[in-house]
Amino acid sequence: MIALYTDGAAKGNPGNGGYGAVLLFGKHRKELSQGFRMTTNNRMELLAVIAGLEALNTNKHPITIYSDSKYVVDAINKGWLRSWVKKGYKGKKNIDLWKRFWELQKKFKLSFVWVKGHAGNIENERCDELAVEAAKGPNLLVDEGFEATKN
Repeated sequence: MIALYTDGAAKGNPGNGGYGAVLLFGKHRKELSQGFRMTTNNRMELLAVIAGLEALNTNKHPITIYSDSKYVVDAINKGWLRSWVKKGYKGKKNIDLWKRFWELQKKFKLSFVWVKGHAGNIENERCDELAVEAAKGPNLLVDEGFEATKN
């Protein structure tokens, strides 16, 4: 089994934001992070999951995703995303990322577990550190999906 821990952060919401992800498989560990100049916390929470999955070199193992984001975990576990897809994402935010995730998730056997944030889970805390540091820059990217909806 592969474990993927994720977290996202945004200062100001919207504001500078970042995501952090930690992939664990046996003795292997990979940490990912990236910052954006203008985004939201929910976008970063979802992008952390996407980035983690996109970084995998295999789809032969089940993946458990641990996230402190009810937005992400409930969208999957409660079937909201499936309903959004059927309704063409009408009235939903972050459609670009949800569509990206929807296509990506088809390649994997995923399960989602909600973990309480800032509650001492070592890997979740590390993801938070990565996300917060990434949001500080200096190489902040443009979150084109977010900024395009604001113009």
